[in-house]
Amino acid sequence: MALNRSLARPVCLALSGLMFGASPALAGEGGDAEIRQRLEAMEQRIRQLEQERAELERSLEEPYISAEEPEIAARLKAVESQVNSYRQAARTVESLEGISAGVGLTMMAQGLTDTPAGGGKDGELNYRGDATVSLPAGTLGAAEGFIFTHFRMGQGLGLENPGGAFASLDSTSFQRPGSEASDSTVLLAQAWYQLDVPLPLSGNPDLSRRHIEFNFGKMDPFVFFDQNAIADDETRGFVNQAFVHDPLLDVGGDVGVDEFGFTPGMRLAYINDFYKPQQYGISLGVFGSGKGASFSDSLKKPFLILQAETEQRMFGGLAGNYRLYAWRNGRAEDFDGTVTAHSGVGLSLNQQVADYATLFLRGGLQTEGTVTFDRTLTLGGEWGGSYWGRGADALGIALGWLKISDDFRQASLTLDADGDGRPDYGYQADGSEQIAELYYRYRLNDQFELSPNLQYVRNPGGNGSASNLTALGLRVQLSF
Repeated sequence: MALNRSLARPVCLALSGLMFGASPALAGEGGDAEIRQRLEAMEQRIRQLEQERAELERSLEEPYISAEEPEIAARLKAVESQVNSYRQAARTVESLEGISAGVGLTMMAQGLTDTPAGGGKDGELNYRGDATVSLPAGTLGAAEGFIFTHFRMGQGLGLENPGGAFASLDSTSFQRPGSEASDSTVLLAQAWYQLDVPLPLSGNPDLSRRHIEFNFGKMDPFVFFDQNAIADDETRGFVNQAFVHDPLLDVGGDVGVDEFGFTPGMRLAYINDFYKPQQYGISLGVFGSGKGASFSDSLKKPFLILQAETEQRMFGGLAGNYRLYAWRNGRAEDFDGTVTAHSGVGLSLNQQVADYATLFLRGGLQTEGTVTFDRTLTLGGEWGGSYWGRGADALGIALGWLKISDDFRQASLTLDADGDGRPDYGYQADGSEQIAELYYRYRLNDQFELSPNLQYVRNPGGNGSASNLTALGLRVQLSF
C-alpha cells in the first residue's frame, strides 16, 4: 500500500518518539539530528519500495518477459507460463481421450511361373492404403456411442483370376473396375455409428456383463460377420480371396456389396460376458444388395445374415472362437446373370492349440440359388516364430476346396448368358477348384513387415484341361 508523503514524517516521528524517547543517549540536539537522519533514510527507503512496487506491477501487466524487468517478475511469468502449458496439455489430452487412428500401406508384387493359356498378364504390382479413425460420439443415458470412418485408396488390379480361377490370387488389390491404372482410386469406404447399451437398462453400467450393440451406416459386413482370428486380414495373413472370407459370400458374391466391397446397412447384436472369459453372442445384419449397395436403389430385398458366436477356452485354457451363420440375399445373381434370391449357411472357427499355434476352418453350403460352386471348405493354421527364435514372425499354411455345383457342371459347356453366340465357359466343369497357400511374415520392426507368398491352384474354375497355376509374391506392409 502506498503511504501519503505528508503523513510519512509525523508517523515516523511518532514511531521514533516511542522507540527512542526514553533513551538518554539520544537526548539533546545531537540526538535530534540523528533522529532526523534516520527518518529521512526511512522515508527514502519507502519511496524506493513504492517505485519498485510500481515497476513490478507494470512488468506483470506485460505478457512477455523482457531483459529490463525485475528478476522476480521474470520468475513469476516463467512459472505462470509453465502452469498454463500444463493446463493446455491436460485439456488436449482430455479432448483426445477416446480417439484412435490407424494408417496402413500394403504393396504386393506377384507373378505366375507360367503364362496362363490364352494369354493374359503373368505379373502385377499394386498398392493399397487404409486410414481409419474412431471418434467418441457421446452418451445416451448409460449407453455410449462412437463413430468409425475408413478411407481407402489404391492402384493396380493385381493378378485377379488367371486361368479362369474362381478366387482371386490377390485380395490386397484396390482399383475401380474399368478405370486406368494411372487413376488412383480414393474413397470413403466406411462410415458407421455404434451404440453400446449395457444391460440391464436400470443397472450399474460398470457392473454390467451383458450389452446390446447397434450399428448403422456404410460398412463392410465382414467386419461383423464371418470373422476369423488368422484368416480375415489380407494385409498380414492369407491373400487368396478364398481364405479371407467365406468363399460363397465373397468369391461367389452372395454378400451383395458394391464393387469396392461396402454397402449401407445396420446391425443389432446381443453380447453376454457373464461367464467371462467365455462369451456368447447373437447378431443380425440387414444390408443393401445389388444396386442398393451402391446407393442407386432402395434397400428392398436386402442381404440378411444371422450369426451365433461364442468364445471358449480349450486345450488348457487357450482361446477359440466359433461362429455359425445363415444368410439370404434377395438380389443375388445366378451364374447365367439372372437376379434372384440366394441363401446358405456357413461356419467359421479358429482355435489356439498351443502357445504359438492357431488353426482355422471355414465351411459353407449353398441352399438356394444356381451358382458355379455350392460347397466350400477352407482350413489351415498359423505358427508363431517363437518356435525358431523369431517371436514376431509367423508361418501360415492353408488349403481350400470350392466344389462345382451340379447346375454349373451341366450348363458350363454350352452356356451363352451374354448372347454373343459363343459359350461363356466352353468346357465341362467338374470336381473342385483346389487352392493352397503358404506365407512367411517377417517383421523388421513394429511398423514394417515383409511376407513372401506362394500359391498353387489346381483345376481352376473346375476346368480339368486348364493348366495348374503357381504364383509367387512378396507383400510389404507398413502400419502406424
